Amino acid sequence: MLRVIACGSVDDGKSTLIGRLLANTGSATEDQLDYARNTRRGGSTIPAGEVDYSLLTDGLEAEHEQGITIDVAHLFLDLPSGHRVIIADAPGHEQYTRNMAVAASTADVAVLLVDATKGVREQTHRHLAICALMGVRAVIAVVNKLDAVDYDQAVFEKLASEVLSAADDLDQVASVIPASALSGDNVVDPSPNLPWYDGPTLLGALSAWEPPDRPQGDYRLPVQYVIRADDFRGFAGTVVGGPVRPGDSVAVAGGGVESRIERLLGPGGGDLDHAGPGTPVTVTLADDVDVRRGDLLTTPGALGNGLSPATAYSATLVWTAEEPLRHGRSYLLLAGSRSVPAVVTSVRGRMDVVSGKQFAARTLGLNDIGTVELTTDTPICLDGYRTCRETGSFLLVDRVSKETVAAGMVRHALRRGRNVVPHAYTVDRDARQRLKGQRAKVLWLTGLPGAGKSTIANALERRLHAMGLHTYVLDGDNVRSGLNKDLGFTPEDRAENVRRVAELTRILLDAGLIVIVALVSPFRTDRAVAKSLFQPGDFAEVWVDTPAEVCARRDPKGLYAQAKAGTLPNLTGLGQAYEPPEHADLVVDGTGSLDDATDELCALLHD
Repeated sequence: MLRVIACGSVDDGKSTLIGRLLANTGSATEDQLDYARNTRRGGSTIPAGEVDYSLLTDGLEAEHEQGITIDVAHLFLDLPSGHRVIIADAPGHEQYTRNMAVAASTADVAVLLVDATKGVREQTHRHLAICALMGVRAVIAVVNKLDAVDYDQAVFEKLASEVLSAADDLDQVASVIPASALSGDNVVDPSPNLPWYDGPTLLGALSAWEPPDRPQGDYRLPVQYVIRADDFRGFAGTVVGGPVRPGDSVAVAGGGVESRIERLLGPGGGDLDHAGPGTPVTVTLADDVDVRRGDLLTTPGALGNGLSPATAYSATLVWTAEEPLRHGRSYLLLAGSRSVPAVVTSVRGRMDVVSGKQFAARTLGLNDIGTVELTTDTPICLDGYRTCRETGSFLLVDRVSKETVAAGMVRHALRRGRNVVPHAYTVDRDARQRLKGQRAKVLWLTGLPGAGKSTIANALERRLHAMGLHTYVLDGDNVRSGLNKDLGFTPEDRAENVRRVAELTRILLDAGLIVIVALVSPFRTDRAVAKSLFQPGDFAEVWVDTPAEVCARRDPKGLYAQAKAGTLPNLTGLGQAYEPPEHADLVVDGTGSLDDATDELCALLHD
């Protein structure tokens, strides 16, 4: 079985090439051919009665209407040798780069199209770079539409040189084929229109491809399901890495507990004497070991060979969201069946997809490829992507919108993540609260600049102090004069500002204090992430609701005047959006009485 990703820029002729390949090898059905013979898109130049090969690959109605590939379509091709090829037809439009990256993650070979009339484009370099990142080392480049340039050898050689040079820079092995998908030149049969070319056709190149010898390393078995029945407890998953056999030693990565594989069951429930990579299996263990969904079973030796739990990783991200990456914001990291909160702590660089060089960057935008460092809330075992694709890759998901925002490949674990072990002290939060005679709690005041947050926080603390309660106020400006003095006011810096304040608040709460936070914190996602650090009942979100025109009229710090003069960009409410809470625990009228606001907050503390 050979897995191929077909990629190229929009209108490079990818669908026509694949369609002709399917048709000329007998891999398309008569129904499909009749449809492609009797259907025409608007503007099509294919004569009536002839097959429009591009229609054989478009599965969605929108693809038929627009004449572009939107989603990845998987097509099956039978080679003359009897081997089967799965072709992932990936979208060429930049908007759908995320789909292309997913398709590349399982491919052995990339068929990369280059339009002879348009040359090598940025999207060509991007697709090469993504294939390289996803571990696709073999590239068959097809310079298509040579009929439109009179089968000019010089045009082909120039483009072939560019593609080979780019692939070599990415450590890929590439070959280049001149072709015309429309005329059928060099797709299945050698073309008489290209007498100067004596290499293989596309079909010949696919047929001749042999998988590289892969070292038979340690096996991995990510546990996807725990099967329980009478006198039976098995762990189901798909084998990756090396083969596994009954009697093999096994360790639970993370816990380090060891046992031995007692039985190895195939998909039909029958016993197997071995299972290679890609085989779905269920294993039973000789000992009653605690194994859960999301755990990783492997050989004990692998635990000392780079695979050990860590909370910090260096990784490469392909950013696929419209909204840019905000380091400091918490995302969900999905690796196999595990899901843990993760924070991108820094962006180390962004790749120029044309030159392949890394440049300094503070964030990543749509379709950017960059190197980052991230941390997870709990230790997780991830391989380096070069060691194992399946256990070295992950997705990042926005915790609020549930949108997949990035595909990631682990470069290596960071040692500092392995060396951090929380220490449990005898004197805990409960003991500190009892000593102070109060219940610790966080009141997080959010609102526009000038809404009155600091004024209300000051009045509230004075009253609580007079009542003999122990408090502390974290004010936005005060924090930025010390702990967060290195941060600006861009969305990603604001996310980091909220993250640091939330972490500091958690420490103060653990000290048994009532913590009042007065922070603009304009984005719902950042506030939601801050709230997620606390136990239910410990955190109350308070919206100081003051109309923007009132805030601008008050303007106690002169911020609105500066923003209107154009000297202060990114002021919340003018240069940057403010997202009010949708389900605040309390809404305080910022234009009302200060005593009333203090009363309401005191009542909230006693709820």
